[in-house]
Amino acid sequence: MTIVRFLNADGQVEFGERVGPRSAKRWIGDLLTGYEVTDEIVDIAEWLVPIVPTDIICIGLNYRKHALESGVTKMPEYPIVFYKSKNALLPHEVSIEIPRYLASDSVDFECELAVVIGRTGKNIPRERALDYVLGYTAANDVSARDWQLQRGGKQWGRAKSFDTFCPLGPGIVTKDEIPNPNSLGIRTILNEEAVQECNTEDMIFDVPTLIEFLSGSTTLLAGTVILTGTPHGVGMGRTPPIWLKSGDTVIVEIDGIGQLVNDVKEERLP
Repeated sequence: MTIVRFLNADGQVEFGERVGPRSAKRWIGDLLTGYEVTDEIVDIAEWLVPIVPTDIICIGLNYRKHALESGVTKMPEYPIVFYKSKNALLPHEVSIEIPRYLASDSVDFECELAVVIGRTGKNIPRERALDYVLGYTAANDVSARDWQLQRGGKQWGRAKSFDTFCPLGPGIVTKDEIPNPNSLGIRTILNEEAVQECNTEDMIFDVPTLIEFLSGSTTLLAGTVILTGTPHGVGMGRTPPIWLKSGDTVIVEIDGIGQLVNDVKEERLP
């Protein structure tokens, strides 16, 4: 089952089960605290992010081949953790904006599997970690590499939290349809060319390990979205580098989940 959140023809926020390319079975209530399933079919006028997260927790350098292309010779001993701001959230079929006020000329793409936590937990053992998962969706950890590497004081938050820098969606595929999140093909398609192509089995820390680590001595809240890292092939790792530009179309595609599609434009200044 794929859970979607969207605007109907009257501009009202709805959520429910996707039943067609642009239609869903309406649900009433709240995804995390309880809802009622109806049989009413509603047209999707505009996509919204499938969940407004309580937190957006991200993992860096979590694919072996990506770590190598980034110049890492020793794999991380523990997951590398950073956060993205909620203002960065962006739905399916809405434009990524290249920053122009705090200008960046090195905006990169990063396809990622996103894990949606369905219930709150703390000190969750690895063997029960997937019991806390609601489902999975696609994400793009858009990154301004100049702000990440030269201007950000070696901190990643500024570079990865500009408006529109966290495309998410289009829907949450429930965990019953993805029994093993670490056996999924994942790719980025830029202007019809596959620029990242890998499998989530290449993760250094798999999904259960990440949940165990992130909940260690820390309450992991229901509604948290975990971005699990990107595979090799990012624009920064190429010679010459490939940066997103106005007019591009970037697609994150994950087997069993589908495609997250966003075009690219420049930020409009007042």
